[in-house]
Amino acid sequence: MTGTRRIFYAADPALALADFRHVLIDSGLGATRPIDDAPRLATMLAKADLVLTARLDQADGALVGVLRAITDFSWSCYVSELAVTPAAQGLGVGRGLLDEARRQLGQTVSVILASVPEAVGFYERIGMARQPDAFWYRRER
Repeated sequence: MTGTRRIFYAADPALALADFRHVLIDSGLGATRPIDDAPRLATMLAKADLVLTARLDQADGALVGVLRAITDFSWSCYVSELAVTPAAQGLGVGRGLLDEARRQLGQTVSVILASVPEAVGFYERIGMARQPDAFWYRRER
């Protein structure tokens, strides 16, 4: 519970593509995600091992956050999206989604993510450690 608003967190492996797309756009991540490529977005959802949602005030309330991750449920979990709508920013939804992921995954699983530059301060404030030895091949499209 956050302030006067209650946030409900749940696994949602059947999250609708339109809802996923809407949260990406509304959160500002639409600029860095393939929001106009429905088949690609559908594959992103279908191939995710963990999809969590945050809803306001009731379990079927307004969708205000999404966490999408790839994991083996044993050693590591890579969070590929953590999107929170502006209406819910500042309510603890991002941290709540990460806490719910950690609760569902258990203490033996590391949670890893790559932050957009604008969100680095948020991850530092909630206690995530920076990792200097990260590497990647940038996608070509």
